[in-house]
Amino acid sequence: MASEKKRYYRKHVELYPLINKMKLWPSRKGILHGVKEVKLRGDYIEITTHCDEFFRIYNSKTSRAARWIRNKWAGQSCKICKVPQWKLDKYSKTFFSQHYGTELIDSNPELNEQNPKKLGE
Repeated sequence: MASEKKRYYRKHVELYPLINKMKLWPSRKGILHGVKEVKLRGDYIEITTHCDEFFRIYNSKTSRAARWIRNKWAGQSCKICKVPQWKLDKYSKTFFSQHYGTELIDSNPELNEQNPKKLGE
């Protein structure tokens, strides 16, 4: 019964807490990559995937990646990253709502001081 649990997150959260929580990255070709490491560097995020790809992207609520994750537009998983099936199942049972759900605010005060913007805005 625990595997049937639905997860609700707020719809308009910044990209960093979303990627940091899910550990998935949607490529422009519609492939989900597993995320090995996520670092917040000011207004930018540095992402390293399990297939050793490195991205430096802007931390935005309305970015392509944030929309693709919320709307679940990525169709398949990366064969090199080998995203486990349980993670894909967990992602498929995740729902995003504008007025209901966890806001994904990081409880680490050092991280909140590093980024002057509130993570849950």
